[in-house]
Amino acid sequence: MTSSARPHLNRRLAEFGTTIFAEMSALAVATGSINLGQGFPDTDGPEEIREAAVRALRDGRGNQYPPGPGVPELRTAIAAHQERRYGLSYDPDTEVLVTAGATEAIAAALLALVEPGDEVVALEPYYDSYAASIAMAGGRRVPVTLRPHEGRFRLDLDELRAAVTDRTRLLLVNTPHNPTGTVLTRAELAAVAELAVERDLLVVTDEVYEHLVFDDAEHLPLATFPGMRERTVSIGSAGKTYSFTGWKVGWVTAAPELVGAVRSAKQFLTYVASGPFQYAVAEALALPDSYYEEFRRGMLARREILAEGLTAAGFEVFRPAGTYFITTDIRPLGEKDGFAFCRALPERAGVVAIPNAVFYDDREAGAPFVRFAFCKREDVLREAAERLRAM
Repeated sequence: MTSSARPHLNRRLAEFGTTIFAEMSALAVATGSINLGQGFPDTDGPEEIREAAVRALRDGRGNQYPPGPGVPELRTAIAAHQERRYGLSYDPDTEVLVTAGATEAIAAALLALVEPGDEVVALEPYYDSYAASIAMAGGRRVPVTLRPHEGRFRLDLDELRAAVTDRTRLLLVNTPHNPTGTVLTRAELAAVAELAVERDLLVVTDEVYEHLVFDDAEHLPLATFPGMRERTVSIGSAGKTYSFTGWKVGWVTAAPELVGAVRSAKQFLTYVASGPFQYAVAEALALPDSYYEEFRRGMLARREILAEGLTAAGFEVFRPAGTYFITTDIRPLGEKDGFAFCRALPERAGVVAIPNAVFYDDREAGAPFVRFAFCKREDVLREAAERLRAM
């Protein structure tokens, strides 16, 4: 047996241990708490789509390795979805790539497009896999912080512009935004697009919550803006839209040279995944508009249940314009440390949440904010709201 002073974990990943989601989900199980931490629904999606997966399994479709880029039926369905919803035309054979969820799509895109020393500008707070993927690529993350103003978290466009340097390779944009629930406006997106074109930057857009926008918000893919079609890697996912997060079916749409680059990295990650589920998701993408409207209405009702409960419990609530997460400020409760608050909350109230500070480089900026997921049954949300009020 040999020993070494050098740690076993690659130093690029030294700052990343067990994710906060694993920690808090384990705490939920240990305490019997309602888990409003990790973003997964507690009910399955449409029965006809689940049956489509069963049918694919029984028919032997996808039980062996599917094609590397994804099964043709799904790639065609993804292209049709982008055309129908946004007027974006993609060639299913050269401009669409199926991935093992959006998380793999993000990792593959960054591994493919970023070289050691490149800077990646990302909106902070950011989904935790962004930081890890940038680190694995050897890049340097440069956060631009969304800050609360008049009830929502806003992007400071001057701060974004100032963050771009001669070393910047790529902008990593998430809208609708997890964890804040912000949906970037047309004016904000136009400014991002103008900056990307002016500085000749690549852009990776995480759009997994594209069908969960509320009130007057509108999801506008960055690829639809002038000069962006050829420089944008757009990422989508079936998990959030159809409530089958365990199937891990995501995708990339982009110009051929960008898809080719991402595919080169992706093939050495999972190679392929989710064979039978790809056929089912192809059918899901053909669901009528009524499905998406009903899905959004259902989530909006859940948002209101939890938002009202959190407000009654004394939190400052930032009602999200998108996603299925609510960010709250715990300072009105006399608290200021989100980590300590979330670790104590299961014992105090029988509810689990996530401290937003894990999504920040600047932990102090995120310290007082806590995220709750409302993608749960209405009765579960009412019970959680009651427990929080009683706290």
